[in-house]
Amino acid sequence: MTAEPSAPDAPDVPETPDAPDAPETPTPGTRRPGGRTARVRAAVLRAAEDALVEHGFGGLDLGDVAQRAEVGRTTVYRRWGTTSALVADLLADMAEQSLPRTRSGSLAEDLRANARLVQRTLGDPRQGALFRAVIVAATCDPGAAEALRHFYLRRVEEWAPCVTEAVDRGELPPDTDAFEVVRAVSAPLYYRMLTTAEPLDEAAADRAAAAAEAAARAGAHRQEGI
Repeated sequence: MTAEPSAPDAPDVPETPDAPDAPETPTPGTRRPGGRTARVRAAVLRAAEDALVEHGFGGLDLGDVAQRAEVGRTTVYRRWGTTSALVADLLADMAEQSLPRTRSGSLAEDLRANARLVQRTLGDPRQGALFRAVIVAATCDPGAAEALRHFYLRRVEEWAPCVTEAVDRGELPPDTDAFEVVRAVSAPLYYRMLTTAEPLDEAAADRAAAAAEAAARAGAHRQEGI
């Protein structure tokens, strides 16, 4: 895929500057709304999701996203510039919006909760299609690949403490690699999504969690060189 230029062609009709918002008075006891910048970002990211689900990364176009979001083309090009940067911001937003990990005090329960969260996400018609599009993008675009790696790093960091806490409780070997255990939970679910037409159900999630737990208890995910 050819990278997009950093600046768009001049539009046929000059755009009028966006009018500033009227001052917003927050209700006592509530957070102040994010303002126009936050609303524009939310609209553009939602439009980018729609475009990715419909056309994939190869069909993602900043001009089309701007039209879908009902914002000026220059606003989108000025803020994001390339489709890779837009995908990176979309993944950053998804990481921010992801549900926090559970704290059950049981390694088996924590890993099962993680697996079922991944299963619900990948099994959702919209979210599953979105992740497939981003994964395809990561295979051919370095910017998208880096954004995807950063997204998963944040999610693994969120769930890794459930493993380190299990180590502290004596459930796992002391040199267990928490990141590898968490990755082992979701890997079978992504593989199933990408290579089969079989549904992603809770049974598949529970099997993935149980397999990761058993491997960790057996010492299969011990850190090298320690």
